[in-house]
Order: sequence, then structure tokens, then C-alpha cells
Amino acid sequence: MIRITKIFRFESAHLLLGYNGPCKNIHGHSYELHVTVKGVPINDDSDSNNGMVLEFSIIKDLVNEEIINNLDHALILPERVDKSLIETLKGLGQKVVFTNYQPTCENLLTDFARVLNEKLPNNIQLQNLRLYETASSYAEWCLEDQTNT
Repeated sequence: MIRITKIFRFESAHLLLGYNGPCKNIHGHSYELHVTVKGVPINDDSDSNNGMVLEFSIIKDLVNEEIINNLDHALILPERVDKSLIETLKGLGQKVVFTNYQPTCENLLTDFARVLNEKLPNNIQLQNLRLYETASSYAEWCLEDQTNT
């Protein structure tokens, strides 16, 4: 079993509705997302991917399509935000993404894990996600911490 990791960067702003601290204001981050998957390297001389767990380009395409393209340079808002704000932002032509959860780093990771687990090939397992909000602060999702309860 081998683990491989691909790193992604994107810019987004979010609103933590009801939060009681400085981050209650709309603010942005230069996010860095580390995606680690695991699998058994291919052991077949006739396969052009011999020796690989998974081509990095497959991870790149999947994460870009499902996560980065949607969130890069977007404002992430919880769906329960005041409807007049939504209409104003739409009227200004802003890129807004709505979540059915508070868009914290932790909740974003949970959502990313759900999406990636649904889309990864069956022989590849999502092992770890790490999302940096700043250079010194991140949240982490690990397969070993998940339970079936």
C-alpha cells in the first residue's frame, strides 16, 4: 500500500454566520488543500501506468472539477443567509457558492471527503485531506478517524 499526495491552491472568501469573533465578517483565505490517496501500485509491465498507484493527473482533474473550479475566487455562504444579500450579490454578478452548512474549514473538508469518496476509482481510497486557511492553521480529515456509526 502506497500513499500519494497532490497539493492544490485556491482563493475564496466566506461568511461564518452567527460566529462571535473577528471572523464573523466576510473575509478571505489563500487556501491550500492536500489530497492524499492510497492504493497498491500497478504491477503489470504491459500497463503504461506500471508502478503507479494512480496518475497524479487523475487526482488533479477530479479535484479541480469537483472542488477548485467551484470555489476559486468565490464567496462561500451558508444557505440560511439573508435572502436580500443573495439577491444583491447575484445582481452584482458575483461568484457565490451556497452550502447547507456553516462554511468552516472543518465542514468544507467533510464535504470534500464526501465528494471525493464518491468519485475516486474503487481500488483507490481517500486517506487524508488537509486544508490550510493560513500558513500556520489547518484542519485535517483522516480515514482512520472515520467510523461507520
